[in-house]
Amino acid sequence: MRHGLKNNVGERKKFRAVFVRMGKKTGFKGYSEETILLTNVTDTETGRLVTDHVWLNLTESFLSAGAKEGMTIEFEARIKEYAKGYVNKRYKIDLQKKDFKLSHPKKFRVATS
Repeated sequence: MRHGLKNNVGERKKFRAVFVRMGKKTGFKGYSEETILLTNVTDTETGRLVTDHVWLNLTESFLSAGAKEGMTIEFEARIKEYAKGYVNKRYKIDLQKKDFKLSHPKKFRVATS
């Protein structure tokens, strides 16, 4: 669980992270979507680590920043709550838990230490 994000649900904040690599996921109707993996995500305002990693959709804003693997980047994102886990309505199994994510990332730029 990403406890570092819990107190700021609904807010748009600025974050700093290390770009690790690109990936892919199966999106709506089975189409492949490109993603990016960011690690050591910190809140730039407080300097506190909010999560060890996060996967985000690849956006034009990220591409225009020109980040390479291993570079530190800064970006803005909204903090949202979501349910994750296993649900089987037929057998009345609900193993969902609340967690927090970063959504609608924008304004990516390569950070200058």
